[in-house]
Amino acid sequence: MKNITRLLAFVFVILGFSATSYGQATATASSNATIITPISISKDAGGDLNFGNVAVSAATGGTVVLPTSGVRTQTGGVTLPVVTGTVNAASFTVTGSGTSTYSISLPTSDVTLTGTPSGTMIVNTFISTPSGTGALTGGTQVVKVGATLHVAAAQPAGTYTNAAGLFVTVNYN
Repeated sequence: MKNITRLLAFVFVILGFSATSYGQATATASSNATIITPISISKDAGGDLNFGNVAVSAATGGTVVLPTSGVRTQTGGVTLPVVTGTVNAASFTVTGSGTSTYSISLPTSDVTLTGTPSGTMIVNTFISTPSGTGALTGGTQVVKVGATLHVAAAQPAGTYTNAAGLFVTVNYN
């Protein structure tokens, strides 16, 4: 009888602890996702980076600086003829979601222009408007890109182009 009493006491103690246990609780949360318009960039019609007509002395090279405003200046032995040719900063349209912000990445290394029939020139020091970060208005914004053209003394006459292209990259922030 003593063993049965002990066994019953043990069972009541065990059942008493398990009946009043508050060791776990449960809560719920909803799951959501929002798909936004992918960001994209496209070159505008006539939006190529074009330094126009340039002349250079036989003795001294120089540069043509083309800011995003499209009003070029020269240094050194470079002159800008009255007949300008086509002059414009590169122009791109960025599209995306509403009023999102985005980063703008420009080339960080020199871009080489190859001449026809011969010669090369370097383009670098790329700048953009907006600079570094843009903000969409109604899902769109225009980005202008300018740069500096380096012209050697006695640079051979001809048309110079960059076969690889000018890469501008945008990413949502």
